[in-house]
Amino acid sequence: MAALAAPRLAMFGCFSTRPISVFAVHQRSLHNIAKKDNTTTSLVPVREQSTAVAAAKPSAVATSKGDYVVTKLDDVLNWARRSSLWPMTFGLACCAVEMMHMAAPRYDMDRFGVVFRASPRQSDVMIVAGTLTNKMAPALRKVFDQMPEPRYVISMGSCANGGGYYHYSYSVVRGCDRIVPVDIYVPGCPPTAEALLYGTLQLQKKIKRERKIKTWYRK
Repeated sequence: MAALAAPRLAMFGCFSTRPISVFAVHQRSLHNIAKKDNTTTSLVPVREQSTAVAAAKPSAVATSKGDYVVTKLDDVLNWARRSSLWPMTFGLACCAVEMMHMAAPRYDMDRFGVVFRASPRQSDVMIVAGTLTNKMAPALRKVFDQMPEPRYVISMGSCANGGGYYHYSYSVVRGCDRIVPVDIYVPGCPPTAEALLYGTLQLQKKIKRERKIKTWYRK
């Protein structure tokens, strides 16, 4: 009986464990198929796939010594330019009277480093004060071309900004910005000397923000 019972127990044991082993093998095969599918659909090799968090790349902010020197050089040059603006005496109409008032002792534009010059070769600011006619436009452009770089233009009054009262006249240019590039517009008919002085201060703020040397250095 003992001899007969042993094979029966062994057979029962094999029969009882066989379904469990088949189920486990079936699960492994499904897992391998899924892993195989993942490896075939991925464009990145398995050895390069990693769950580690990538280190943050440093920002692209320039911190080199060259950029620092160029930036400081820009600040020094901009300070010198905005502290010594030399406009031309280029009055075209009644707005020129208010431009003269700005040079008078009441407003004293000299305290801001603004000094009128009679030659375009020595000027870096052109104040277009008054009505610009079609006959005067070529002369305005010629004088502007004789000014050294960097040069700036202040359009003073409604006539210089867009023709003003004579906007629909056949002989008036509807804005001096059609002839020369304008940096500052001063509205009014005519604008006061205080308005022109405020426009000059705005031009100084614009010059302070310029980065001409840094732009050249980046090229």
